[in-house]
Amino acid sequence: MTTNSTESSDERKRPTELYTGAERPFDPEDLVKASGREPTPDNLKWAKRLIDEKGVAALERYLP
Repeated sequence: MTTNSTESSDERKRPTELYTGAERPFDPEDLVKASGREPTPDNLKWAKRLIDEKGVAALERYLP
């Protein structure tokens, strides 16, 4: 990537470190959102159960 003075403000605001998968702590709401669902009580229960069963693999399924 080259740097020049014509970069848009969005490009300059991007974080310098990007995280994928389950590199950081996550909760059921994160898993629900990553799966494209709405964070309803039933979906949060589903996500909690999946996290309990599969651990970080539950989130890595949806994220690169």
